[in-house]
Amino acid sequence: MKNGGFIMDSKYEIYQLIPKQYFPQTKFVNQGIPFDKLEELLKNPEISFPFIAKPDIGLRGSAVKKIENKEELKNYHCKADFDYLIQDLIPYANEVGIFYVRFPHEKQGRITGIVAKEFLIVEGDGNATIEQLLHINPRYGLQLKALQKEYGDELKTVLPNGVKKNLVPYGNHARGAKFLDYSHLISPELTKVIDDICVQIPEFYFGRLDLMYNNWEELEQGKNLSIVELNGAASEPTHIYDPKHSLFFAWKELARHISYMYHISTQNHKRGFPFLTHKIGMEQYRLHKKQFKKIVHF
Repeated sequence: MKNGGFIMDSKYEIYQLIPKQYFPQTKFVNQGIPFDKLEELLKNPEISFPFIAKPDIGLRGSAVKKIENKEELKNYHCKADFDYLIQDLIPYANEVGIFYVRFPHEKQGRITGIVAKEFLIVEGDGNATIEQLLHINPRYGLQLKALQKEYGDELKTVLPNGVKKNLVPYGNHARGAKFLDYSHLISPELTKVIDDICVQIPEFYFGRLDLMYNNWEELEQGKNLSIVELNGAASEPTHIYDPKHSLFFAWKELARHISYMYHISTQNHKRGFPFLTHKIGMEQYRLHKKQFKKIVHF
């Protein structure tokens, strides 16, 4: 997405760099197009309800919604004052973020961290409402206002005993997902799978792949996986958010990854890529703040 001659992180443009077999069907929706034009897009059988709608330029899960029907899509579309994507639901139950680093002179890269994500799921006991179940978990309780806005009276529903409901079907820390450090599962097999994907993405040397998968055995074989998002230089090694880790661990990991990014950028500079200027950086910052205001209270 281009604004005033500068490029922000358009998710749609990033998807175009990824081999198509690795991400779900995705359509770009321009801000403010007539809803009947949007309905034309939905005639494509590749995407059907329910699906995910999310800002083309996003921030920590803001304005990401699961859209169940045409009425919900119309409400989302009329409210959105930003470009957004509609994306087919990924049919896999598990999500991880895998941080990948490769220096420009190298043919093979490495995995530097893995974060697993536990979704915001409540389990019924046959007596408590969904809202009451949310209060049991302090971390879930922090999401109550956002969930009340999204689900309304549905939170008064009593779930049958043993029935689970995923209230936020994407692994975002700011939306209630719990992050767990799975870096101990880094293996040669998984590294090869991720490396084979990343070397196909032009000039991608540093970042985090958020992907969904069926089971770990298949993931290590490169089967039944789909990329949710690809994050570049602004990526965090999100395994630092595992509750078992200390602040000092987080600082150490951040310093390690900043060092990787520094060395990659200096090598790329020698290859002819310019450093980001202060002027462009400030312009990007202002555009980021503007976009943040649009989506954070969506």
